Formats: sequence, structure tokens, C-alpha cells
Amino acid sequence: MYRRLSTIATLVLLFAFALRGASRTETAVPALELFDRTNLVAWCIVPFDAKKRTPEQRAEMLQRLGFRYLAYDYRPEHIQTFDAEILALKRRGIEMFAWWFPGELNAEARGILEILKRHRIRPQLWVSGGGEPVSGSSARALRIEAEAARIRPIAEAAAEIGCAVALYNHGGWFGEPENQVAIIRHLRPMGFTNVGVVYNLHHGHEHIDRFAAILETIKPHLLALNLNGMQRGGDRKGNKILPLGQGELDEYYLRTISKSGWHGPIGVLNHTDEDAEARLQDNLDGLEWLVQRLQGEATLPRPKPRSWRGPVISTAD
Repeated sequence: MYRRLSTIATLVLLFAFALRGASRTETAVPALELFDRTNLVAWCIVPFDAKKRTPEQRAEMLQRLGFRYLAYDYRPEHIQTFDAEILALKRRGIEMFAWWFPGELNAEARGILEILKRHRIRPQLWVSGGGEPVSGSSARALRIEAEAARIRPIAEAAAEIGCAVALYNHGGWFGEPENQVAIIRHLRPMGFTNVGVVYNLHHGHEHIDRFAAILETIKPHLLALNLNGMQRGGDRKGNKILPLGQGELDEYYLRTISKSGWHGPIGVLNHTDEDAEARLQDNLDGLEWLVQRLQGEATLPRPKPRSWRGPVISTAD
């Protein structure tokens, strides 16, 4: 029999969700507020960084660029600096907003939870998955049940320290937003209210034509949304990761998001072998230019990126 979350834990989680933007309204937030630097989360800048910064150097860079939040991705070599990373961020007034988390509650996952508990921080835990497509309602129901069973121990352990779990679209069956929502709904009757979604544009090239519908589907569960410069078929042309403002679809995505009524945290990423600071700055420049476009105020040409060596879209459009 599944152990239900305590009433106190559930109330704590609901309060945390409200603070993190998990409770949504249908009133659209002005683009300047939604995409303001104070609402941005730096993502994929730890193992993805040509300069291989230390925790202190990374925190200093984020402070210099005006970021208040970091989503932390890591590799085995970073485990020994977990404590240093958290302390460096705290010294700079930056919140550990999210943590790339193992797909099962193994020893490494439990070690991370102990560190979070020790430092009294409650980042979102971003959990991914995969799997080949299934056909038929029965097969899908079995997959949903199996994936819910995989996520359940993580969600339960996360709830004990006040953390939310965000299902991360990383391709495969698990990366389809409708399947993630089905997993969340399967877990809710068991008392798990701390599971949501983090949606990544760079893993959503196959979703371009139905993005608006997807956003409506995941909006009640959406805990964070990570932006990327988007080009149709870019993932098949070597242009999967682009600076904001360099994708032909970027204005469409930002306009759709700003009109949706969702108002949670927005992630910008490096996720390349470039200098993380240069790519973050390119994203900030591109985002500012795009917001001006949304508001009909763009007077400057499309920004020229520092960290992108591919063809730049003509400044005439």
C-alpha cells in the first residue's frame, strides 16, 4: 500500500509551489515582466562551459550578468564540489533553483537529497526518462503505471524535504508532454502533489506545430520553461542549440508564451562547448531584442552573437 504524504508536508509543498509559480492564473503577464532578468534561470552551464569555471567563478559570473537563479547540471567530477557550489551561490545571493536529478532513487540521488537537507535549500528536482513509443491504450496505460512507479519514490523523498519534482522532456516516450501529464495525474490520487513539468524548447523540435496546444495542456503543471533559439528542423541540421534571436521561430514562441497566461520561471541555456558567459550574454541580448519586437518597439538590428559560428539571420527581418 502506498504511503500517503502527511497533511503538513502537503501544505508545505502547496505553499512552495505557489512561491515557485506552480499556481497559475489565466491573466497574461506583460512580456517585460515574464522575460525580465529577475525571472531568468541559467541552465546547462556547469559541464557545458569552455572555461570550466569553479563554483566561485560561476557564481561571480552569474552575479555579474544579473541572474538570480541557477539550474544545476553536473557530472561525476562535480560531486565533490556540491557543497562549494551551494555556498558560493549563497555568498552571491543566487538561488539554487533546480537540480538535474538521477532517474531513480539510488545512492547518488540520496546523497544529493542529504546535501540539500543539510544546506536547507529546496530546488526543483529535474528528472528525465526515455523509452520507445508504444501502440494501443493498454500498452500506454502500462507504461504510465511503470513510469509513475519509477517517479513515486523520488517524489516521496523530495516531499520530505519540501522539494518539487519536475518531469524533464529529453526525448523518447517520456519526453512527450501528454505522457508526462498522464504520469502526474496517475500520481495525484496517491497524494503526490509535488510533481510537475519542466519544458525544454531544445528538446521540442518535433512539437513546433502544436506548441500552443502543448502549452495549454501542461500549463497547470508547468514549473519552468527553458528557452532556446528555434529553427524548423534545426535538430537535424546541426542547429539544435541556438542563441535566442537567431532562430526563425523565436518571436512566435515568445509571443505564444506571453499570451498563454503562464507566468513561471524562464530558463536560458548554454548547453554547448562555448564559453558559458558568452552564450548566456547572447541569450540575454537576443531576449531583450525579441521582447522589444513583441511590444513593437524594436529599433535596433538583430544582435550579432558572440558564441554562435553559424549563419546569422539577416538583420532586415
